[in-house]
Amino acid sequence: MTTSAPSTVLRTPYQESVANYWNTNQQDPVNLRLGELDGLYHHHYGIGDYNPSVLEGPQETRDARIIEELHRLETAQADLLLDHLGDRRRTDRLVDAGSGRGGTSLMAERRFGCQVDGVSISEYQVGFANQQAVERGVAERVKFHFRNMLDTGFATGSRQAVWTNETTMYVDLFELFDEFSRLLQHGGRYVCITGCSNDVNGLRSKAVSRIDEHYTCNIHPRSAYFRALADNNLVPIEVVDLTAATIPYWELRAKCSVATGIEDPFLTAYKEGSFHYLMIVADKI
Repeated sequence: MTTSAPSTVLRTPYQESVANYWNTNQQDPVNLRLGELDGLYHHHYGIGDYNPSVLEGPQETRDARIIEELHRLETAQADLLLDHLGDRRRTDRLVDAGSGRGGTSLMAERRFGCQVDGVSISEYQVGFANQQAVERGVAERVKFHFRNMLDTGFATGSRQAVWTNETTMYVDLFELFDEFSRLLQHGGRYVCITGCSNDVNGLRSKAVSRIDEHYTCNIHPRSAYFRALADNNLVPIEVVDLTAATIPYWELRAKCSVATGIEDPFLTAYKEGSFHYLMIVADKI
């Protein structure tokens, strides 16, 4: 495991609180029970319609069927992100910024065969993800580092693609995209999937504030993403509204044992239009 001194990684009391949240949230069934199905542990949500048949059949196996379907939907979300990284070569080097337990990084290596570096401010997540890479026999190509995605320490212009998957709400976007612009070579690709508040409606809604409180995060308005990208030479080539596609995931999750109570605020925010689920694809110029 690649490490850095905590004082250089966790630069503010807020970052310390976020790291503490993920370091102590080790037995969360909403991530672990899904990942146990195939060893791909994600820290994001799903997209696509669920198969209604999972709600039918014997009651004693209903929860297991729902969990399997939720994992299919969250893996579909990761696949969609990887679809938009473009044509990657085995010699490329990629960065998973806010890599969680490492599921998307492992999928990227399996698809492209290239080097992937994940960074997280949670030492627990870094250790867990590195162990997954060892168990899959890919530790030479997939490495997870205890580093801050605002200051990764990787060389300037050394990466061909970077992605964030529901992690941008923990950092300042202008500082983050400045770091990504530094990392990416000319023409490099950045893909972001994120929830963002709808600033057409003014201030954030009560439901969005509930989400912030639950995850110790600070959800950004939609407009902030495009201002920060433009300020850092990252030009969007595609923006996809995934809001309607993620609602089924939340409706299904509310029906099973791994529900956390945050499902209703998500569904309320999405359906009232105060919250959007976007994928932004941008190139470095």
